[in-house]
Amino acid sequence: MKKIAGCALVGALALSLAACGGSDGGGGDDAGGTAKKTLTIGIANFSLQAPYFIAMDKAIETEAKAYSNVKVISTDAQGDAAKLTTNVSDLLTQNVDGIIISGGPLNAAPAAMNAVAQKNIPSILVDRKFSGGQYTSWIGPNNTQIGQGNGQYITDRLKGNGTLVVITGGPADNTIGLDRTNGLLGVVKQSPGITVVTAPDFGGWSSDGGLKVMENVLAKNKHIDAVFCENDAMCLGAQKAISDAGRTDEMFLVAADGQKEALAAIKSGSNYAATAVNNADTIGRSGLDRMMAVLAGAEPSKDTPLDAPLVTKDNVDKYSNPDSIF
Repeated sequence: MKKIAGCALVGALALSLAACGGSDGGGGDDAGGTAKKTLTIGIANFSLQAPYFIAMDKAIETEAKAYSNVKVISTDAQGDAAKLTTNVSDLLTQNVDGIIISGGPLNAAPAAMNAVAQKNIPSILVDRKFSGGQYTSWIGPNNTQIGQGNGQYITDRLKGNGTLVVITGGPADNTIGLDRTNGLLGVVKQSPGITVVTAPDFGGWSSDGGLKVMENVLAKNKHIDAVFCENDAMCLGAQKAISDAGRTDEMFLVAADGQKEALAAIKSGSNYAATAVNNADTIGRSGLDRMMAVLAGAEPSKDTPLDAPLVTKDNVDKYSNPDSIF
């Protein structure tokens, strides 16, 4: 279901030629001439230490297999910006035809992008959009929209009154997190009856980090009505901390990404109330399909922010897929 949705998405973005070839399972031989030679696509990952980015990398590789003429070389910088630049340089020495970059929390990678530009090959950014315009095309979430949707849900459910805890991923200049939280706060602050408590420590975008941060917040706050986390992984950890403290019935949680464990928690009727779908599978597949379209001669949009629908118990069956890679 999500694979088909990914292709439909790319088609809707007017990426003709090779755009939907992969998701149809037979595009490699009909991709506007791209089958004349084997195409090598490099994937430069800033980090493969989180489920979201692991899933995106796997989605790109899985989509590539549907093309008969595509080889993928994936790298992991393990959270080191300098190593990301080195990995990009190494990929260029292997004469890749294009590079897909998953930049994690990086706001820019000027040396890496300059190297790609000098090689005169396309660069597709997935999830993270770097500052500067050297890249060919970007596909990723509309993070402000994510925050606004979450904020409206929380405000409506609290009926304008209560205590809301916000758990951020960090670091302080991470624009993905900032856009989500600022979008949320822009809505929530219209209800002065809602008190916002921002956790003093970053959750590091992980379940362990969310658990530790929530434990500290619970110790300092006698009553909490709602919890917002900048991603599902942190909220899954926070949910466990809340359960361990025996305070499950006191509050509900809202997050973003659409991780399958979060969707399962929503479906089960737990206090995990909502998440915004920012699907790593769809973004990864769309990134590979867009690269194929560019290599086939298509002129893509520079920036493509994707909608992130809010998922609650009322519509979770539409988005839940236990077999999803994320």
